[in-house]
Amino acid sequence: MRRLAFSLAITLALAACGAEPIWAPDEAVARARYVSGERPSITLYTVVRKSGNEGAHSGLMIDGSQRVMFDPAGTWHHPTVPERNDLHYGITERMRKFYIDYHARETYDVVEHKIYVSPEVAELAIRRAEAYGAVNKAFCGNSVSDILKGLPGFETVPRTFFPNKIMNAFAKLPGVTTKIHHDGDPDNNSGVLMVQASFGNQSGY
Repeated sequence: MRRLAFSLAITLALAACGAEPIWAPDEAVARARYVSGERPSITLYTVVRKSGNEGAHSGLMIDGSQRVMFDPAGTWHHPTVPERNDLHYGITERMRKFYIDYHARETYDVVEHKIYVSPEVAELAIRRAEAYGAVNKAFCGNSVSDILKGLPGFETVPRTFFPNKIMNAFAKLPGVTTKIHHDGDPDNNSGVLMVQASFGNQSGY
């Protein structure tokens, strides 16, 4: 996959999940709100090392009354996407692609598992993600499994620190679709380092 022209002005640290408490102001969150118009769904993104197939990171996109991305202890961000403690608002289709493109590289694939849910389940997942708080280093899988565990229809997803265990359980849920995102970009991710100022105010974000 060709590197997207627009991307993120931050340095990658894939395996090292780490996050600081962040709280975007109300007006920024309200302004960024994005409604996809699609059926409510929950999508699990798992970053998997090509050599050895170890899970390196878990992220959760929730598409309900709005589309958000729970990226616990992750390093992904964008200046037009406000964040509150690992929950990112305003996940347009372009931002979704940025998220995937940021993580996929010559040594990592991004595995996408998507399942349609009721509006009530999607909203409950958003509320859980909003209430979860900033996630500590190496707790990305644990926090994603905490949010999923106990949601109606997700009872078989275990509480675990391991992204692959979450992925394998999620993949067995009825109706799940799977997509694998490959990218041959260098492992140092130098292609995603660029100034955002010229793009941050353009429409489509």
